[in-house]
Amino acid sequence: MKNNNILLIGFMGVGKGTIGRALVKNSTYFAIDTDDLIESIENKRIKKIFEEEGEAYFRALEKKCAFWCEKNLHNTIISTGGGFYKQENIKNIGTIVYLQSSFEKIIEALENAPDSKKKFKKRPLLKDLEVAKKIYETRVQEYGKVADIIVNVEDWNIKRIVSEILIQIK
Repeated sequence: MKNNNILLIGFMGVGKGTIGRALVKNSTYFAIDTDDLIESIENKRIKKIFEEEGEAYFRALEKKCAFWCEKNLHNTIISTGGGFYKQENIKNIGTIVYLQSSFEKIIEALENAPDSKKKFKKRPLLKDLEVAKKIYETRVQEYGKVADIIVNVEDWNIKRIVSEILIQIK
């Protein structure tokens, strides 16, 4: 049975955390971020986990996190890491909302952010933009397949995105 959670999926840097926090202000939901949970469990940043333990170890932590979310979270907006959509139990966690945007617009938004260097630094898979684009191209098709709702966020402001998600959830 599906929980009444909302999972925000999409490519890294698309704004899942920002939109999740905005959704909380306009709903009765609570919000968490799976990357924040993993960092708390490991007591280190995602970047460090990738450097010291590798991507496979990180994906195993995501799996552990996914099962915890399924069993323990209700009425929660869950912002996920870019690869979280691959979790086998994702459909049981809640309604999946894919925040869709082009790779170019995501990179442009990150570059124009006030804390741009920090945003790139915390995303180890964005170190090489050519490699990142290939990952993006693979994932965008897969995101659409697992999503219950798709919201194009490319040229919308946060208020409109939140409104669209809340309308479609009902």
